[in-house]
Amino acid sequence: MRYSAALIGSGSEVLEFDTEMSADHHWGPRVMLFLPPDDFKSKTDAIRTVLSKELPPAYLGYSTNFSEPEDNGVQLMQPVSGGPVNHRVATYTLDGFFLKYMNIHIGKQLAPADWLTLPQQKLRSITAGRVFHDDLGLEKIRSCFSWYPHDVWLYILASGWARIGQEEHLMGRAGFVDDEIGSALIGSRLVRDLMRLAFLMEKAYPPYAKWFGTAFSRLKSAKELAPILTNVLHSESWQERESHLCLAYEILAKMHNDLKITEPVSPEVSQFWSRPFKIIGGEKLANTIIARITDPEIVPLTKRSLLGSIDMISDNTDVLEDQSIRTKLKALYK
Repeated sequence: MRYSAALIGSGSEVLEFDTEMSADHHWGPRVMLFLPPDDFKSKTDAIRTVLSKELPPAYLGYSTNFSEPEDNGVQLMQPVSGGPVNHRVATYTLDGFFLKYMNIHIGKQLAPADWLTLPQQKLRSITAGRVFHDDLGLEKIRSCFSWYPHDVWLYILASGWARIGQEEHLMGRAGFVDDEIGSALIGSRLVRDLMRLAFLMEKAYPPYAKWFGTAFSRLKSAKELAPILTNVLHSESWQERESHLCLAYEILAKMHNDLKITEPVSPEVSQFWSRPFKIIGGEKLANTIIARITDPEIVPLTKRSLLGSIDMISDNTDVLEDQSIRTKLKALYK
């Protein structure tokens, strides 16, 4: 029988971020089998029954038997001495899986609005993990999501720099009126936006909040950026915060120049008009990138507000996880 076998999609082990703590819920030996539609309809039940009888009760010391789903759907490893086992070998069709997980049809080319409404966590989890056997072309499908189309990438990059430009002077302005809490909050937002830019420049999809910092630490640029951004978050005054942010701005501006996607820009910070604040000028970099976009579906978006991808618009878990509303979100880019 033709099939593909893999472990992709949800799960910290797919992202290779799982720890011993991860084993306390919904974790253990499992695999996904992708079948042709006819076989999925006629053989799924038989496959589940045969594996229940034939799988060993443990693999590498981990139980292959799981509890029934709890109210929240979680299953736990439940050791048994023998079969049958309640295993977690799940069967899908390729179309069915991608429709359920990402609300896309794999035979249809994605438009820019599709790319911009796909959460980066979903894109990372599809391209992470492993494919163990592939008669049906799962790897070819995954390769389509390896990175954004060029002009979509440029649009998101420009949007990231625009976000920096909108708030980089506000951190100091809040601190200037002795609002250190407000200044620190804006500073932390800027740190997150700078980290996002680092992911974009290294062409790596960032995961959701729990693993965002962990994944960032594995970027090449993190060796230089991470200590500086940590200092931003630990600063006790807006002046100290600004000095560290300026170092980060200049590093990222140099990274931008190294990409050679635009003409070189000055990587040095400058005065914000006549006010006592230092900025890199995020709008300047954004406009430089916009000038290189030629896709007729994306150019009109650059004439309006630079919204960026859905992750830049909202960090609401339900918005990012519930893919049934993705078609409504596409209206933001019409």
